[in-house]
Amino acid sequence: MSDDSKQIIAQKSAKIAPGAVVCVESEIRGDVTIGARTVVHPKARIIAEAGPIVIGEGNLIEEQVLIVNSYPENIMPDTEGAEPKTMVVGTNNVFEVGCVSQALKIGDNNVIESKADLGRNVILTSGCIVGACCHINTCEVVPENTVVYGSNCLRRVQNEKPQPQTLQLDFLMKILPNYHHLKKTVKGSVTPVRS
Repeated sequence: MSDDSKQIIAQKSAKIAPGAVVCVESEIRGDVTIGARTVVHPKARIIAEAGPIVIGEGNLIEEQVLIVNSYPENIMPDTEGAEPKTMVVGTNNVFEVGCVSQALKIGDNNVIESKADLGRNVILTSGCIVGACCHINTCEVVPENTVVYGSNCLRRVQNEKPQPQTLQLDFLMKILPNYHHLKKTVKGSVTPVRS
């Protein structure tokens, strides 16, 4: 199979809900579902290798973000018993420029700042902020409203959740179609249901 036909098949498996803005210059591979009011910038990459990725409503995925559901380092795709695991991203999350997320479960109202890195075994609950250049690669559940910051990835708990970026989303949903081609949405699709 040629690279062109692989790319066409990969693009067809992406399900984009009506109301989402997904730029053609973004790379989406595998079984990916994108919820309504989600904005995916050019050069963002969403790759589903080890299982499907379900992205909820109102997420902002900026340039050079990598969201990948990949196999753990010690398991290859052809290994027996390697079951596909679904990656679930909740609603109103912000993935800032150049961050990497392999976390299989991300709640709602989180901000992953520029160049931050979330490992596969991290569960990010809701209302968390992972600061710029912070790396979390441990096997843990990050408690609600946690802020990870600084070169030593220090932690504290904030009193309130980060505000949803509704104004920025509205602005981008108006502006991006003027300057970029968009991927087609799936007509009659339903917004992904959170488990």
